[in-house]
Amino acid sequence: MSKAIIVQPGGGYQNVTIGSREAAAPKAGEITVRLHANSLNYHDFAVVSGMWGPTEPRIPMADGAGEVVAVGAGVSEFKVGDAVVSTFFPTWQSGVPHVEGFATVPGDGIDGYARELVTASVASFTLAPKGWGHLASSTLTTAALTAWRSLMADDHLKAGDTVLVQGTGGVSIFALQFAKLAGATVIATSSSDAKLEKLSALGADHVINYKSTPQWGTLAHEMSGGRGVDHIVEVGGPATLEQSMLAARVGGHISVIGILTGLAGDFPLVTALIKQLRLQGVLVGNREQQQAMVKAINANGMQPVVDKVFAVEEMVQAFQYQETNQHFGKICLQI
Repeated sequence: MSKAIIVQPGGGYQNVTIGSREAAAPKAGEITVRLHANSLNYHDFAVVSGMWGPTEPRIPMADGAGEVVAVGAGVSEFKVGDAVVSTFFPTWQSGVPHVEGFATVPGDGIDGYARELVTASVASFTLAPKGWGHLASSTLTTAALTAWRSLMADDHLKAGDTVLVQGTGGVSIFALQFAKLAGATVIATSSSDAKLEKLSALGADHVINYKSTPQWGTLAHEMSGGRGVDHIVEVGGPATLEQSMLAARVGGHISVIGILTGLAGDFPLVTALIKQLRLQGVLVGNREQQQAMVKAINANGMQPVVDKVFAVEEMVQAFQYQETNQHFGKICLQI
């Protein structure tokens, strides 16, 4: 038996408990992983906080990184000692999306990775980037892959394009980093001048304080040379979508990712039609895309931005810190 954090039915911080779960010996096509780290995402917050609480006891956290300690029969992709990181959709290996909802997602429909040991199919993991520690690798599963898919798989970002990212959460910072690696120009927004300085230090070419400039979409359009932004990583939701559409170029691509400002709102249909915009809903990505992302990271040596690390037993405090929006980059849990 190994230690595990368990969220009781319904969720809520008062229902986060410390328990144990057994990790069976790996069968054919399975591996056993000693987990060392998780990272926090809004989806995990929804499960743990009770916003989308589980209907049965659930080990939370979709993002898990660790070391292979045993392999089952027929496994050739991994060996004992390999550093690995979890996949968000273990049943979506490649190709176009076909998984609807969260029934197969670790930490939601099935048990996740806030535990010491897990035995799972090889499809549940990929190799981690070479030279990365487990804390760094744990940031990849949800946030990094969402950014990678949005820019590289869905829209084939190229050098010279313009990208707009919103805020300083994990997806936005990874999108900034990937965009700069591709040779794109990046416009970044935040309500904090201090965070805007950090975004500039990471490589943002233009920054906008959306609090002091509510019509930031128009300004971003101007900053793009008057042509409009090629690709927008839209994490805000209903309250920010209109400004994103104003910032976009004709035929521009908007990755609709976040619900930070709510679940529903008015949709500026006329703007979408006049600008012939391409809005793509994004829910993380597939295993093949994750492998491509890791290959790219290995080639360029980038590092993630980790804001703060908590012990896994301090999960509630970590999510409470996330709620303050003080963080810049990823919040991680050490197991």
